[in-house]
Amino acid sequence: MRAVEVSKRLSRALFSFSSYSRSLPNFLPSPDCHRSSGDRDTCLLRFPWSATQQRAVKVNASHVRPGNVIEKSGKMYQVIDAEHKQRGRGGAMMQMELRDIDTGNKVSLRFGTEEAVERVFVEDKSFTCLYTENDTAFVIESETFEQLEVPLDVFGKAGAYLQEGMKVWLQLYDGRALSGSIPKRVACTIKEIHASTKGPTVTPRYRRALLDNGVTVMVSEICKF
Repeated sequence: MRAVEVSKRLSRALFSFSSYSRSLPNFLPSPDCHRSSGDRDTCLLRFPWSATQQRAVKVNASHVRPGNVIEKSGKMYQVIDAEHKQRGRGGAMMQMELRDIDTGNKVSLRFGTEEAVERVFVEDKSFTCLYTENDTAFVIESETFEQLEVPLDVFGKAGAYLQEGMKVWLQLYDGRALSGSIPKRVACTIKEIHASTKGPTVTPRYRRALLDNGVTVMVSEICKF
């Protein structure tokens, strides 16, 4: 008797699962996707929500931050500064300083805080600096061994502190480096210190020091060379 009850329960469970499996395609939100495996690639192309990564998204200008990349009138800009300003009765606005990615030229544009802006998705990846030559840094990705030639100005003033074997971070768009950064602390060697010309004073004094990378910085008088 016990075996008969177990058999009936198992039969009902299998029937329920079979009914659920047959009705499952009716709950898929995208039509024509329950096809043979040969049509799946075509289906993914027709319905990009399932596989295709978006290249940009529309956001309010008030949500744009320095470092973001935006598209305006077919041109790509990197946001250097974004400041919220009030225009009295005219309402609020966003004053942005932008850098044209293609030309490097800087422009200043204004947007309404609720104005739609195309914010482009960028990829953040870490690389190792192999060496620098003239105005170019040669970097390599440690896992894929992908190598890139990156203009030093992508790193801004920090480009002067690039060193062999240093880990760096790049923002990439379509395989192109838009911006780069280096570690916050870098070890450099002082090659020369200029003598101080001022007399005794109670305030700390600093002297100009020439580093091994050619950069001149101010160092405390207690630094000896």
